[in-house]
Amino acid sequence: MALTIDPARCPQNHRCPLIDLCPVGAISQEGFSLPQIDPALCIECGLCAENCGRQAVYKKE
Repeated sequence: MALTIDPARCPQNHRCPLIDLCPVGAISQEGFSLPQIDPALCIECGLCAENCGRQAVYKKE
């Protein structure tokens, strides 16, 4: 399972605050585009899912 971001829920109109929240730097973003979660770096701690105000981050099965 991996964490992913739902583009329909993510507003993509600002710098994603989850980037600074991720303890391993697994979230990146170019401009205001959809943030990306690098599965090779992600430790699936769940901080991003718990703190996303739009509930756009979820576990993809």
